Amino acid sequence: MKESLKSSSENDRIAPHPVLSDYYEDEQSRRKRVDDMFDSSAEHYDWICNVMSFGSGGWYRKQALLRNGLKSGMNILDVGAGTGEVSLLSQEIVGQNGSVIALDPSKGMLTQAKTNGVNVATMGLGEALPFPDDTFDMLTMGFALRHVADLNKTFNEYRRVLKPGGKVLLLEISRPDSAIQTRLLKAYMKGIVPLATRIFRRSADAQELMRYYWDTIEHCVPPNTIVEALQATGWKASKRHAVMGIFSEYTGIK
Repeated sequence: MKESLKSSSENDRIAPHPVLSDYYEDEQSRRKRVDDMFDSSAEHYDWICNVMSFGSGGWYRKQALLRNGLKSGMNILDVGAGTGEVSLLSQEIVGQNGSVIALDPSKGMLTQAKTNGVNVATMGLGEALPFPDDTFDMLTMGFALRHVADLNKTFNEYRRVLKPGGKVLLLEISRPDSAIQTRLLKAYMKGIVPLATRIFRRSADAQELMRYYWDTIEHCVPPNTIVEALQATGWKASKRHAVMGIFSEYTGIK
């Protein structure tokens, strides 16, 4: 590599959340279990996200991309792309002179992304990106950081594939600071959303995925830990911008 990056050993590994034993037994079995949940829920995922955000999810994502400097002609890597919500908006913004690659470990989600209109989609993990050094102008990740295995290893990989001066933009949902707000959000995201999914989509797998979705939020490391991990792996101007106390935009510059 052209740039010396800090290694991520077992001693400095930072998992976004602890083992969630209701869904898998240990870290070794987590990856397959999570991929299976997303594969089996891919056809329902866009409907769920649209209902969960009351139709505002696309607007927020686009504003976040523009606010953080996405422009025409840029080359973008969208990691944890899922069904392509961020990738599709990025394609629209960068235009014909730019490029967007959607990357995700779930075959089912990528198949849906291609159906939705994503131009380039490939399977892969954020912790082991299949791209050369210094390739992209910006790397995005939309509400998927909780599903990586190691923040340090992931952030090192993100730096590796960005060009010097390139920017990372990580969109996430965080627990509110208020205990009351957290209880209300939990009732909605772990109770109402999964129940609506089961009733209207008739999918027990998608219902379980949405319950898991909340559990990863509830048990996620705090925002300052994510910012500190960005700083520790060499990112400049690392920070978190909070929207409505729930939506986190983590950024850093290579």
